[in-house]
Amino acid sequence: MTIFSNFLRSLLLTIIFSFVAPIFLVGGGLLLLPLIGYFPGLQELTEAIATQIMHFLATFGSGTPLRGLFVISFTCSFVGALFDMYVYYRCQILRINS
Repeated sequence: MTIFSNFLRSLLLTIIFSFVAPIFLVGGGLLLLPLIGYFPGLQELTEAIATQIMHFLATFGSGTPLRGLFVISFTCSFVGALFDMYVYYRCQILRINS
């Protein structure tokens, strides 16, 4: 029973971290761009990059960048969960064969 509870704990942590990672990555990038824009000559560049990121997120979110960020985060979470289940399965197969 402890193996199953360890699996569920691992799966839950993987889902949470896989969901939060894209949010921190994109959010951190969008928060960092205005700070970089304070350097002379980089304001237009950082505004253009931020606009392109928002358009990219809006593409996945049916016109809403926040919804697009959640769609990408849910997808990463799903892929992370699949990968964690594969690793658990592979670990069980290797444990039986050795």
